[in-house]
Amino acid sequence: MEHLSDEKKEVLIQKANDIRKSIITMLVEAGSGHTAGPLGMADIFSYIYFHGLHHDPKNPKMEDRDRLVLSNGHICPVLYSTLAHAGYFELEELQTLRKFGSRLQGHPHRDFLDVLENSSGPLGSGISQAVGMALADRIDGGQKTIYCLTGDGELNEGQNWEAIMHAAKYKLDHLIVIVDRNHIQIDCLEDKSFKKKL
Repeated sequence: MEHLSDEKKEVLIQKANDIRKSIITMLVEAGSGHTAGPLGMADIFSYIYFHGLHHDPKNPKMEDRDRLVLSNGHICPVLYSTLAHAGYFELEELQTLRKFGSRLQGHPHRDFLDVLENSSGPLGSGISQAVGMALADRIDGGQKTIYCLTGDGELNEGQNWEAIMHAAKYKLDHLIVIVDRNHIQIDCLEDKSFKKKL
């Protein structure tokens, strides 16, 4: 991967801000959806799509492309916004988020938007999906990098740790898991009055 120069950093910062602006306008138009996760992950998505990921919006199914698996699917506005800014579809389509008939569902679904690598909604399955892709690439003799984006809350799911142990056993060093550790998972134990009752 090429060195990240100061000039490139500035470009990525601007891309992240453009992505955030689109997230805000699409969520306002939809009248619903998650805000914190998508806005917080804009820098990560900017880096991945505009520097790290080997991909081609004009040829989204090219065989040697890297893969991005979004596990915490509720932050999909950042994925959709980034895809649009990268040239996968027109920016205007972002205004259809969460509307009937839209390709941009409230959780990413490959049946609606086939440039996605996975469908997500139920939390806790993304790392397993990414491990499967990384293992398949290893068996095929490929050179792909597999990125998996996950939230801190979904790491409570036991399936994740089984997947991580599997990745370690097979030394899947081309798998990169990024955890959005934002400390805002929805959990009744965060309610202090509830804790006292326990």
